[in-house]
Formats: sequence, C-alpha cells, structure tokens
Amino acid sequence: MTEELKRHYLTTGVYTHAGPYDDYFRSLPDDIAELGRLICSQVIHRVTLKQGNTKANESLLYGDMSLFPWYRPRCEDDIFLTATAMASELFRLDDSGFTFDRKVENKLVVTCRYVSVLMSSILKAKGIPSRSRSGFAPYFDENQRGDHWINQYWDDSRSDWVSFDADGFFDGAVLGFDPYDIPSDKFDWAAETWLNIRRNKVNGEKFVYAGGVKSLEAAIRAVFYDFHSLMNNEISYKFQPAYIDGKFDRLTASDLTEIDHLAGLLLEPDKNFAAISDLWANCRKFRILNSPLVGDWDNE
Repeated sequence: MTEELKRHYLTTGVYTHAGPYDDYFRSLPDDIAELGRLICSQVIHRVTLKQGNTKANESLLYGDMSLFPWYRPRCEDDIFLTATAMASELFRLDDSGFTFDRKVENKLVVTCRYVSVLMSSILKAKGIPSRSRSGFAPYFDENQRGDHWINQYWDDSRSDWVSFDADGFFDGAVLGFDPYDIPSDKFDWAAETWLNIRRNKVNGEKFVYAGGVKSLEAAIRAVFYDFHSLMNNEISYKFQPAYIDGKFDRLTASDLTEIDHLAGLLLEPDKNFAAISDLWANCRKFRILNSPLVGDWDNE
C-alpha cells in the first residue's frame, strides 16, 4: 500500500468521523472477528426484527424479538446516518456502552450499510486503513443476490485487503468460508456485477436491490455506493446522483458508457486510485445527489 492510499483510508468522512467517541472506539477489541461480533450484538437487522424468533433467529441468537418495544421504529436507518449518531444512541439506551449482553430493547435497528460505517469508523480510529464496500451477497440466498455492504481492512502481514462481513452471526461452516476473511469470489462486487450484466455474462434478474428493483437498475445503485464509499463518503440508500435518481429508463447510451468506464476503474480501486480521485474531483454528475429532502428542484 502506498503512503497516499494509507492516508486516504485512515481519513474519516462525514459518516465515519468518530468525534467524541474516538478514544472509546480505540478501546474496543483489536481482534477483527471479536470486534465484529461485538458490533453485531448492538444491532438488530430490520429483517430479523420482522421475522421475529424464526429463521435465522430461531435459536434467539439475536435475542428475543418479542421484547422489542412496539413503539420504537422498525428501522432506524433514516435517523442514525453517522457513526457518532449510532454510538450516541447506543449510549443513550444503555450507558454501559458496547456490550455482548445488550438487551434487545436497547439495540439499534439498522441495516448492513450502517454496520459497515460503524466498523469503518472504529477501525480508522484504531489506525487501521479501512473502507466500506457495496455489492451483492450470494451467500444469503442461492436463488438471488441481495444488495449488501461489507468492510475491508488492510493487513500489513499479508500486504492485502481483507474483506469481512460483520452484519450477522454467520456460521463459517455453513457459509463454507470465514465471514471475517471472505474470498474475493464469494462476494459480487458492484462494478463487476454491473459490467457482467452489461456484457450478458450473468442473469441480471438474480441481482436484487431492497424493494424488488433488479438487474442494471439495482447494480447502478451499488456502483455509486461503492464509488462514494471508496472516496470516504458512505452515502445512505436514498442518496443517488440526481441525473439517475428515478430516471434510470431515461439514461442514454453515452450515460451507460460513462458508468461502464467508472465500473472498469472500480474493478481495481487501488491501481486506479488517481483516475477515480480525478472523477471524484471533477465529475459533477457523479457527485450531485438527490436524497430524501433534496430533489431535482434543489439541484437545478
């Protein structure tokens, strides 16, 4: 890893800045798997909450969902966008901090992007180069690949990025691999997925974004999540480039070719860091976003 890349992936953005929790994050376990299990113990995925004490939670691995207060939001993604916001709420609910035995009623209901952001923030606070990544997980359902976020951290001993998934208590024996050392071919990276669908190498209908959006329309979201995350700007689900948001069917052949070019660079983000950074600095259409409270009328 070059010094430039190391500095970049130690840098925090608006979502991963630890703020007043910097020292606390450094005090958390250094072992990545132990840290991941600790963070997983602080949250409930919205799907787990909805399914209650069935399926993945049949053994109450995630706690007794019947104890979760009926008046709490069933998903808090719109409320706690940043690592500091999540940490603050966790301390508000239980001032003992991050504990393995946190009560169900004191957990946050957030999805994979939020777990990834919190993990990136903690690792950066510890001085470990890290980044959030977006793509699709083939290990959830053999019939389709749902959109998903994971993490990567730089391992000096291996001189390589290690990919891991802290968004669940996954059984490595069931998965067939260690969730804290995911082989590169066990995750469908956003850029590769986009290009493979564009080149008719895979069935795009298998790739699904939450809500039922499929194929290229699902993959394009992951491409921009990944692009922004690699630039330390881990945008949430409702943030998309204004020229694409709600307008996928209006994209021109030229637009699609531009995204092909971006995806091609994202296939090897370290090798192509200079070119990706140049797009980040100069391509306005990739940066001007719509969000829940900002729309086309604000971006004109």
